[in-house]
Amino acid sequence: MRCANRLIPISLLLSACLLGAKVTKDFPPHWGKPPEIQTMDYVELPDGYGHGSSTLKHWISANLEKDRATQRPPQPASAAVRILYENDFEAIEVGIAPKDFMVLNGEFAVQSDGTNKFLELPGAPLDSFAAQFGPAEGDNVAVRARILGTARGRRGPTFGVGLGGVAGFKLQVSPGKKAVEILRDQESKITAPFDWRTGEWTHLHLQLRKEKDGRWQIQGKAWQGAQEPQDWTVVLQDDNPPIAGRASVLGSPFSGTPIRFDDLKVKSLTGSEP
Repeated sequence: MRCANRLIPISLLLSACLLGAKVTKDFPPHWGKPPEIQTMDYVELPDGYGHGSSTLKHWISANLEKDRATQRPPQPASAAVRILYENDFEAIEVGIAPKDFMVLNGEFAVQSDGTNKFLELPGAPLDSFAAQFGPAEGDNVAVRARILGTARGRRGPTFGVGLGGVAGFKLQVSPGKKAVEILRDQESKITAPFDWRTGEWTHLHLQLRKEKDGRWQIQGKAWQGAQEPQDWTVVLQDDNPPIAGRASVLGSPFSGTPIRFDDLKVKSLTGSEP
């Protein structure tokens, strides 16, 4: 799609680009109005909405994520007591880190895009950062989060979630390697291919379970989009007892752009739960 004419004011150009969007179905009324100012590109929109600008794509994706979060069926009371910690940051003041967080390094703070609040790690300095949350647990525990990072040129961020404190296990997405990996402390133990897409929320699920034979199984999933995969992306067996510690989020903004974290949850694993 081409929207360029030096004789036409920029506001009219933007309107022309909006009119050029081929949206195939109506947006839900509770989403409100689409962004008035949009980039002058032309991409495929998610969830069968046709084609339009990348600004419209990100607006649709954010609304779909919020709808999925609010439409999850309520869990039975027996399962609810196993939730150890959860935070979507909606009740936290913008500009500060949650009071129950232990920020190990980095300027983590709650920010908002106008429709959603999230924890954000700035795009500078280019280093590795982490923040811990929830109770200290040893095993039979899981952590979930969704994380948004963006690439700049050939550079992309790395990010992930962890269990067992600083020296524990981590599930990390490494776009530079095109992989997702499990680390213990700073050592990579196992990797699997992962085709990360910039600018989309990535869901991460890491769990640590003690097996009957006295070993520990560490399982991790990473995915983008609405459908959670049934199988684990990476699975590791370990004979060394884990150290009790808090869950964490971690990020390295090597692309020089912020990393966002949302919908954190820590859960105790009991019974035959998968």
